Amino acid sequence: MDKFSSLHRRMADLDPFATEPGTPTMVIRAADEAATDAEPTSTIAPYYQELNGVNQPMNMAFKEALWWMLGGAAVIILAIRIGQLAWAQLRQVSAMSAPREKQGYWKVSQWSWMPALKKHFIYAPLGHKRHNREFRLSSAMNVGTLPSRFHTIIISVYLLSNLAYMFVLDWDNENKFAFCAEVRGRSGTLALVNMVPLIIMAGRNNPLIPLLQVSFDTYNLLHRWMGRVVVIESVIHTIAWAIPAVADLGWDGASKLVVSEWFLVSGLIGTVLMALLLLTSFSPVRHAFYETFLNAHIAMAAVIFACTWVHCDTAHIKGGLPQLPWIIGIVVLWALDRTARFVRLVYANYTMKDSTFAICEPMPCEATRVTLQLPRYMDIRPGTHAYLRFGGINFWESHPFSIAWVEQSDNVDPVLPASELEKNPYVHFDRTKAFTSVSFLIGAHTGITRKLYEAAKKGAMHGGHAIKIKAAMEGPYAGHHSLDSYGHVVLFAGSTGITHQLGYVRHLLNGYNDGTVATRRITLVWIIREYEALEWVRPYMDAILRIPNRKDVLRINVFVTRPQNARDITSASSTVKMFPGRPNIPLLLVKEIQEQIGAMCVTVCGPGALADDVRSAARAVQGETCVDLIEESFTW
Repeated sequence: MDKFSSLHRRMADLDPFATEPGTPTMVIRAADEAATDAEPTSTIAPYYQELNGVNQPMNMAFKEALWWMLGGAAVIILAIRIGQLAWAQLRQVSAMSAPREKQGYWKVSQWSWMPALKKHFIYAPLGHKRHNREFRLSSAMNVGTLPSRFHTIIISVYLLSNLAYMFVLDWDNENKFAFCAEVRGRSGTLALVNMVPLIIMAGRNNPLIPLLQVSFDTYNLLHRWMGRVVVIESVIHTIAWAIPAVADLGWDGASKLVVSEWFLVSGLIGTVLMALLLLTSFSPVRHAFYETFLNAHIAMAAVIFACTWVHCDTAHIKGGLPQLPWIIGIVVLWALDRTARFVRLVYANYTMKDSTFAICEPMPCEATRVTLQLPRYMDIRPGTHAYLRFGGINFWESHPFSIAWVEQSDNVDPVLPASELEKNPYVHFDRTKAFTSVSFLIGAHTGITRKLYEAAKKGAMHGGHAIKIKAAMEGPYAGHHSLDSYGHVVLFAGSTGITHQLGYVRHLLNGYNDGTVATRRITLVWIIREYEALEWVRPYMDAILRIPNRKDVLRINVFVTRPQNARDITSASSTVKMFPGRPNIPLLLVKEIQEQIGAMCVTVCGPGALADDVRSAARAVQGETCVDLIEESFTW
């Protein structure tokens, strides 16, 4: 019977007339064709090759939508910033020559809805109070911080938009392998689309930082979330390719195919490295092994970019994948930032005659006072920070530190220690022959900061008060927050956070004497653990206290939380006071509000718990008067 059926089919295939529907021959032929269609190689293979099944028009539409969304947000923020700068400039010009009692107009909030917006949205933490205080698993490990409500909304909109773009698919498609192809195209496109802002957010020399006046800390937060999205979409891209490939070829066949083509092996290596990068970037691992993480992060990112470029360029499509220009642009952006870092490093630290070195002094309470002698004149604004490298102490690593003090002179003794740099800067000197000394306070924690302190301490034990080592400074960065238009400035500092505030105090006092700022009252609140920490900034404070007319403007309150001797806690004058214990920050701020002069700015730089207390107090006093909050933090 089987032989007869086989013979009948062959004869029917040769019969040109046996094709009418319903005939036995036609039924058998249709069954054979259905069997042929069921063979994997004829129906599955196209859906893991090239752009078969990929909805490219829709992918390009979502690419445009995502970029327009991010660009539109930048334009909106830019417009707001331009308005704020114009308003601040108007306030400064009108108030800088007015006495303190004539700044009443600027003291009152000009928009009735603004205080509520600041209190419940702009300055509000995600929950009740906690924002920058870290969630610690141990003394050496934490799981990061909470974003603010404003940051949470931005991140949520970004994540939901990516989720929406990812799930606008043909869910009615009965061919699961064609559906996988559509998912593969969508996820791969979105991963590369998001790589562009990912790299922009990671750059220290990101032009959007000064343009939009958004801190690098905020960009770093967005960079981390964008990185997570890119990794997830890349993994989905790989899985969507693997499902039809394994169904067609089996695991062994798919594995052999992957290693046989640069297009596939580069994609696999890139995805594996992305997944590894995501795992190592989780906060407990990142904080516990930060220096190792940072170097590995940069190395893996470079390999990922190279693999992505190869993946897009070696596809079996004329001219490569449509996303090839995007990865080229990404690599160019990354290279430009790296080049800018190198140029800034060379410019600040090297001339034809000299190079930068550092005087490192061990200080009480395990801190190091570092003064870099730069071989050229550099104009450094208050509120800036720089990345430092130290010869002989992991020179390949750079870490950010706030700039505490700056001196410029055309006859600086290059071996002068930081403790003797007490004079005010020279007014007249030749900038082409000038030197710049830049001072930092670096608390000894772990890694390079601990090594630096131990090296300085060891040098001091061998008969010297400091050590001199080769060093390099990359920067300065930030410093875009101007306090010149505020009649009343309150600066909170915790421990080495005083470095961020000293430059503002000095600048505003000099501006007051020159008649170029609106500031008529400055209150500096510094919280330290031990009395000996005062030695950190003694030369700088002595210089500030000698500035003319400073008693008319400046009030300094120092709180020592762990005093060893109560007799040490004595107030030098009515304008410089010392107190034992922790400050009552809400009460302090209410007192300042009662004596407010013009618009007020509250700034804080210090541990996360202090920043959260100041934020909470600044929100509580939002009412009829104008009170702005600026928080300087390095969350990583």
